[in-house]
Amino acid sequence: MSTHDRNRGDDTTIRPPVIAIDGPSGSGKGTIARKIAARLDWNFLDSGALYRLVAFSALHDAVRLDDVQTLAWVAAGLEIRFVLDATHADGVRVLLHGEDVSEDIRSEAVGEVASHVAAYPAVRDALIDLQRSFLKLPGLVADGRDMGTEVFAFAALKLFLTASVEERAQRRHKQLKDKGMSVSLAGLLEGMKARDERDQTRATSPLRPAEDALVIDCTEMSIEQVLERVLEEARARNLA
Repeated sequence: MSTHDRNRGDDTTIRPPVIAIDGPSGSGKGTIARKIAARLDWNFLDSGALYRLVAFSALHDAVRLDDVQTLAWVAAGLEIRFVLDATHADGVRVLLHGEDVSEDIRSEAVGEVASHVAAYPAVRDALIDLQRSFLKLPGLVADGRDMGTEVFAFAALKLFLTASVEERAQRRHKQLKDKGMSVSLAGLLEGMKARDERDQTRATSPLRPAEDALVIDCTEMSIEQVLERVLEEARARNLA
């Protein structure tokens, strides 16, 4: 059976193949997703960046974080492009309405607000069509927290990357320090624990592996080891 046959919708429309990569903050899912997309020359979606963009826009325009209707309106009006760029520190440039906001949306402050914003069903609903609009030939690699369970439940390959919260905090701490940012490891750890709790217990699209997802604990694995494990699975499904 071909990849396109496996991704055939109920209305007989043939969908491009999708690799969905979910997991908690700091698990490495974004890095792996970008590398897989670059290796396969597929389209790329960082769904977490969408919520950061909503948070960034809300902070920039002084939108109250309890004004769910306006936040959903902001989400629905986002114009976003992801440009894979090996020369960039994060491996990708994020363009909002044509402006590069890659660095602006990666602050811990924006991440904290994004975690709250992502809990609103109205915001999540507003972003569904936008996320699915990234599904184009030859295929899509999408990373986030509900890619395999909700947004692309039909994905040909679903992965759930995880690691201990201590390891994830260490990775995030190193990433921010490498960018010249002064951050507290203890603060990052506590913030990550709180974010995990919100993500896992929210009423809409809680963070969890899809039933048919391959779960990879990468606490003791290097990026190269995780990448090869994912590519191995992709090859087994005729995606690579």
